[in-house]
Amino acid sequence: MKNMKATVKILMMVGLVGTMLSCKSSFNATETMQVEQNRSAIYQEIISNPVQMTDFISEAQKNEEAKKILMKAHMEQMESGNMKMMMDKNPEMKERMQSHMQKMMDKNPEMMQKMQSKMLEKMMESEMGRKMLMNEIHNNKTMKKEMKEKMMQMMDDNPEMMEELMQKMMDKNPEMMKKMKGKMK
Repeated sequence: MKNMKATVKILMMVGLVGTMLSCKSSFNATETMQVEQNRSAIYQEIISNPVQMTDFISEAQKNEEAKKILMKAHMEQMESGNMKMMMDKNPEMKERMQSHMQKMMDKNPEMMQKMQSKMLEKMMESEMGRKMLMNEIHNNKTMKKEMKEKMMQMMDDNPEMMEELMQKMMDKNPEMMKKMKGKMK
């Protein structure tokens, strides 16, 4: 009888352990991410924990498609002005970013050229940007000299284009035209 009780207990324990093991939940990431609340909760958990956020970004950097998405989002942030606001609030980050950009441009002159032309395009899009650029050129002797040399080269290379440009400038802003003619002499 004692043997039978022991055997029953052992069988019950084996059955209980077997039941517990067979009931273990299996996690399916795809199913979990399909539910909006789950997805939002996961995102919040990741962004609220700096270590998890760093790990997540590290994992994303390993995937080419994810890297493209991150770069695109980064560029959109920079172009929208959000990055500038963030940098204004965090001077240390701004300093690090400027240092990093300077190193990258020193290493890659082609990138520096692209950045300068992109900035120039952006400035030329708005009236205020054009005025800022002209003021910067007039106040910076090196830029002034470079601009003067480029303008002279352009006039030599393409007189028709220069005539057209001069006419447009005369029509839009005769005062600026007079200033430029006076400074070019």
